[in-house]
Amino acid sequence: MTVHDPLALRYDCGAVWLNLLATRGRSFSADPVERLTGVDRLAEWLAHSELSPVRAPGPEDLELTREVRETLRPLALATVDGVPPPPAAADRLVTLLAGQDAPVRLIADERLRLAPPATAREALARITRQAIDQLTGADRHVLKVCPEDDCRGVFIDPPGRRRWCPSPACASRGRVRALRARRAAHEQ
Repeated sequence: MTVHDPLALRYDCGAVWLNLLATRGRSFSADPVERLTGVDRLAEWLAHSELSPVRAPGPEDLELTREVRETLRPLALATVDGVPPPPAAADRLVTLLAGQDAPVRLIADERLRLAPPATAREALARITRQAIDQLTGADRHVLKVCPEDDCRGVFIDPPGRRRWCPSPACASRGRVRALRARRAAHEQ
């Protein structure tokens, strides 16, 4: 039996910006799980996301990353739910992106890639632009929200068949709850 590590960083939501949202698990529970527990974890997450900045992230970058994450979350949920986005969150994204018009620098060696961001703030600007592109374009229709009340994780589901987010814990809890409901209905 595989044991789920609640502090494990998640990279399975379908896009880097959605993986950023997953750096805080069970966000709507009484005990949310903060996976970006320090600057070293932020550096690990950025490296896995191929966004390691030239200058190593510091404590202020960790704080900004968490702020960007929690600014994107209500915008993503509003988009999936088909309700108007919170204006304060949209305004905050505009503020966060102000002055972050870094030119595109491509490297064409063994593959085509963007040059590394100079700072964690520039990496966050790239992530935020990715989120904005998806939230405002036709790709918003492939976003889905986990139905688990304590999770509400946002993920990409192009075929529209997934019920829960990629977390095994959510699917397991949901299936157990459904089984208990079926048994209870059968006993009546």
